[in-house]
Amino acid sequence: MIKLLNLKLNNLAPIREKMGTGLRVFLVNDDGSLKRFPVARFERLFQGQPDECLPEYAGKRVRYALISLDLENRKPVEILGIGYHILTFDPEGKIDAAGLQREMRLWVDQMPNGPTIRTNPKIVDAEHRFLQKRYDNTYNWEPTPEIEEAIVKAIFG
Repeated sequence: MIKLLNLKLNNLAPIREKMGTGLRVFLVNDDGSLKRFPVARFERLFQGQPDECLPEYAGKRVRYALISLDLENRKPVEILGIGYHILTFDPEGKIDAAGLQREMRLWVDQMPNGPTIRTNPKIVDAEHRFLQKRYDNTYNWEPTPEIEEAIVKAIFG
């Protein structure tokens, strides 16, 4: 049985080499148009590298879509997930570090603390739900069907 399992896994090696996952980032302009943004540059922005900025977005809140993809031979074959988020830029066009810290703090705070001991069964601890709604309203956005369609078209052609 073990040899059979090893044989099957070895036969999958060429398939594993051809498959993988990848990310795509699209900035969404006010008019709904998309601008593909290199993932490496996106990472540099988040790392706060001093030479990385986007002056055209200085002082603005910008919608973006972060797409996780299943790749085959480096080409997208399936969308695994899409996150619709908002970036806040400082007056120089860098990611607003203080704003990012506030976002991360709210993200942590909105998570449930685990099981709670209720002294009164009629009272529900819903603080994390209110914080989650606040997080979603502040840092996430809902795409229109046209934007979703444009993203799919930009990925698959």
